Amino acid sequence: MKSSKHIAVICNYELKPERIGGMDRFFIAYDQACKERGYEVDWFFSHSEDHSFYKNLKVFASEGISAEDIFLEYSKEAKLYDIVITHFVALCTPFFQKLKNEQEAYIIAVDHNPRPINGFPIKKKLRNRLKGLLYAKYIDCFVGVSKYTINCILEDYGSHLKRKTALVYNGVKASLYEERKSENFGKMIVASHLRESKGIQDLLDAVNLLPEENKVYLKIDIYGEGPMQMELERKVELYDLENQITFKGSSSELPNLLQEYSFLLQPTYMECFSLSILESLAANVPVITTPVGGNPEIIKEEENGFIFKSGDIQTLSAVINKVLEKRNRIDEKVNLLIKEQFSLERMVEEHIKLLPCT
Repeated sequence: MKSSKHIAVICNYELKPERIGGMDRFFIAYDQACKERGYEVDWFFSHSEDHSFYKNLKVFASEGISAEDIFLEYSKEAKLYDIVITHFVALCTPFFQKLKNEQEAYIIAVDHNPRPINGFPIKKKLRNRLKGLLYAKYIDCFVGVSKYTINCILEDYGSHLKRKTALVYNGVKASLYEERKSENFGKMIVASHLRESKGIQDLLDAVNLLPEENKVYLKIDIYGEGPMQMELERKVELYDLENQITFKGSSSELPNLLQEYSFLLQPTYMECFSLSILESLAANVPVITTPVGGNPEIIKEEENGFIFKSGDIQTLSAVINKVLEKRNRIDEKVNLLIKEQFSLERMVEEHIKLLPCT
């Protein structure tokens, strides 16, 4: 029998205790907010490891199986849910048709997916439009995490979806982040998955171009893991940058560590709306990044960071060099914006408002 106020949240996301970040904190806070309002919530993830941080979540996960398939396997015996919410799931696929037919639920699809910097090829664009015509009708509410994402949803799947598309910015819990109070001259941080689209290879090329007399002042710690790690480590060795670059692996301690740095470096080619940027600003650490995705919606040149074109290694090197020569400076606090507009509490509240009355 179908329970009233029963929510399923389907996330192609891995719960890992060594990587507790903004989305993990959102899941916990959202679960609590739903329960306080009388909802029962089941969470379906593509991977989960036991950890006390997630102890209050009712989690279903299985290694090597998508969150969608885990959900369909669990729910095939009965219609259980009034509301189904997806995160990190491809939009407008046959899955949503099957979901609507089997569950008869109100479906909310949250789009976290970045797009290529030059857009999709024409064939992909045509396929997306066709998918929009075929499957968008099975999604009751599309959610974009930035204005950029909203525009992408409408461009990909059709402008007719505007009436059922909502904007909810990502947010972070500002109080968790120790505030940078000293200059931390020359110390910079990267917090990123190590894949090609994140542009870390460009950063290493840019550092290699720095004048030797300035390069000696630079220390960059790279937090994260990914398929490019060995290639990046080889490039560090090739350029003889061992004194400048250190790979730190994944860490759940970034809220305490960010305060030790002067800048976050994010040379990315693809972004939706970066939680790493929000976390850095929450710690009063300005950002050097690219104008992709929703980045320009939060980073303002010379106010809370510096922006350069993706792939422009010469300009990135020049920006870093000016920081080392103290010609690029940001002396004002950069964390007030997070507290006022991009808080975790506001993010949770806005997502709760999307729930229909049941």
